[in-house]
Amino acid sequence: MQDFSGKVVLVTGGGQGIGMAISRFYAQAGAQVVIADFDEEAALEHCKAILSEGYACEAVFSDVGNEDSVKKLMHKVGSKYGKINVLINNAALHFSKDIESRSMQEWQQTIDVNLTGPYMCVKYVLPYMKQQSASIVNIASTRALMSEADTEPYSASKGGLLALTHSLAVSLGKYNIRVNAISPGWIDVSAWRKSSIAKQIPLSEKDHRQHPAGRVGKPEDIARACLFLTSDEADFITGSNLVIDGGMTVKMIYEP
Repeated sequence: MQDFSGKVVLVTGGGQGIGMAISRFYAQAGAQVVIADFDEEAALEHCKAILSEGYACEAVFSDVGNEDSVKKLMHKVGSKYGKINVLINNAALHFSKDIESRSMQEWQQTIDVNLTGPYMCVKYVLPYMKQQSASIVNIASTRALMSEADTEPYSASKGGLLALTHSLAVSLGKYNIRVNAISPGWIDVSAWRKSSIAKQIPLSEKDHRQHPAGRVGKPEDIARACLFLTSDEADFITGSNLVIDGGMTVKMIYEP
């Protein structure tokens, strides 16, 4: 595992799901981890677990879809630690409704959190990143590249996030800040929840076999990729999108 000792790592949506694994892995790698989450209960519970293992962690409430909340988050973290070395834009919303029943408020809320949120996080983290080499990872989705029915807001926001990623990589290169994206496929996060709702969902052999890699993804798969992309070993990688989906987006599927 890479060594992030002395680094300050901010993970939005770090209290549950993929973000839960990401924050844990960075803490285990020696970083000072800050979990920013809308669900305070989840953030505090996960942070307490990390602290109990002897690692450094702090939980902070934040609504990444609200500009004032993002400003306060970056000021609080940046002022306390004097720097932010790594930003993982992971927080996201997903509404599953068809286009006729989905309200415009739900559309806008998804765009606000999933696309405008990462943009604002980068905008307001810059004063605390520009003093040293730093790295940003945007957690996108394979839904940016292909779709199931009734995923328009989520797919559109994640597609926009990929475009934002390569645009930021070009703009921020002058500050020695690298920006990359990860697009997860099917990642089973059922057990990576706060204790009140965590429950491992059984997966069938069919679920696993449909993936060329032979299994459904795990949050750890994404966490390990984040650590690599933000490490010195990846200092020539920026503006890229790493698809982690067990091979599903390159598989031709024909219905019998």
